[in-house]
Amino acid sequence: MDIVLKNARLVLRDEVVTGSVRISGGTVVSVDSGPCNVTNAKDLGGDYLLPGFVELHTDNLEQELEPRPGVFWPDPIASVLAHDNTMAGAGITTVLDAVSLGEYHDGPSRSKIMDLSIRALNRARATGVLKADHRLHLRCEFSDPKVVDMLLPHVDDPVLMLVSLMDHTPGQRQFTDTDKYRKYYKKGWSDEEFAELSQRMLATQEACAADNRCRIIELCRERSLPMASHDDTTPEHVAQAVAEGIAISEFPTTLAAARLARRAGIRIVMGGPNLVRGASHSGNVSARELAGEGLLDVLSSDYVPGSLASGAFTLHRTLGVSLAEAVAKISLNPALAVGLTDRGEIAVGKRADLVRVREIEGVPAVLRTWSVGCSGNAEITEKNAA
Repeated sequence: MDIVLKNARLVLRDEVVTGSVRISGGTVVSVDSGPCNVTNAKDLGGDYLLPGFVELHTDNLEQELEPRPGVFWPDPIASVLAHDNTMAGAGITTVLDAVSLGEYHDGPSRSKIMDLSIRALNRARATGVLKADHRLHLRCEFSDPKVVDMLLPHVDDPVLMLVSLMDHTPGQRQFTDTDKYRKYYKKGWSDEEFAELSQRMLATQEACAADNRCRIIELCRERSLPMASHDDTTPEHVAQAVAEGIAISEFPTTLAAARLARRAGIRIVMGGPNLVRGASHSGNVSARELAGEGLLDVLSSDYVPGSLASGAFTLHRTLGVSLAEAVAKISLNPALAVGLTDRGEIAVGKRADLVRVREIEGVPAVLRTWSVGCSGNAEITEKNAA
C-alpha cells in the first residue's frame, strides 16, 4: 500500500520540520522537508505527524477483561479487540500487554486474569485483525511461591519482550509505609485484620522471595530477555538491580532511587498519568520532578492510554522539553529499551507506524493512526480516531 502524507509537521528524531512522508509496503521510503507536489497525497493540513507510540506497560487489557471487581467479560476475544481499538485510538502502535504473574492479598483473581489474557491475546493475533503490534510483558510477583511455575510455560513465548520483578508485600518498596497499602487497596480492614494479613504476607515473602527472584533472573539471562525492576525505593534496590544486570527501572518511587539508577545507566520509566496530573496517585515521587532533573527516559500509559500523547505535549508545553525529545520518550526510547530497532521514529527504512495529532484547545488529539500491526507485512491498518 503506497501512501504519501504531505503538509505535516514531522516530529523527527532531533527536530520538527514541515514536509512529507512516503510509505510503501509498510515501510517509510522517503522523508522530505518543504512543499510536496504529489496530487493524490493525503494533505494533513499542518497537523503533527508523530512516530507510532510504543507502550511498555499498560493495565488496560485487565480493565477490559474485568471491568468491575469480580466481574469478568464473557468473551475474552471481545475484550482484546476492545483493548486493541483503545490502543490504536490513542496512537499506540506497539504495545507490551502487561500481565501479572502472582497474587497479592486477594486470592486467585490475578491467576485467572493471567490465563484469560495470554490465551485471548494468542487467539486474537491469529485472526490477523489486530491494529497494533501486541507483545507481552510478564510482571512477576516474586513474593508468590508459585510465580516461577507460572512463568515457565511462557518464558519462551516469541512475543515475550519484557519481564519485570515486583514485590507488593506490605512494608516493601512502594509500600514501605504500610498505611499506603491500606489506603491504596481500600479494603476496609480493621487494625487486627490488617496486622494478620501483613504478617502472613511477610512470612511468605521471607520464605520464597529471594530464591524466586534469583530463578527469574536466571531464566531471563539465559534467553537475553530485557528485565525491569519495579518500584525501586532505596539505594539497596538499585544496587541489587545493577548487580543482576537489570536495564530498566520501572516507576521508581523516590528521587534518590532515580538518581542512582541514572548514575548506573539504567533507563527510567515513569507513568504518563503521574506526569499529566503533576503527582503520583499513590504519593510517590512526581514524574515532573524527575523530568526536571533529566531523570525520565520513557513514559508508560499505565492505566490511562491517552496519557502518552498528553504526557509528551505536557513535557513540551509545560516543562520546556523539545517536542522531538518529548516524543522520543513515547516512541524511540521504549522501542530501543526492549530491542525493537525497526520502529520508534520517522525515518527511511523504519516501520510505517505513524500518528496524526492536532492540538485542540491545548489538548493533543490523535486523529488517525497508521499501523503495520502484528504481522509486520506490507498492509497498513488505518485507525481513524477523528
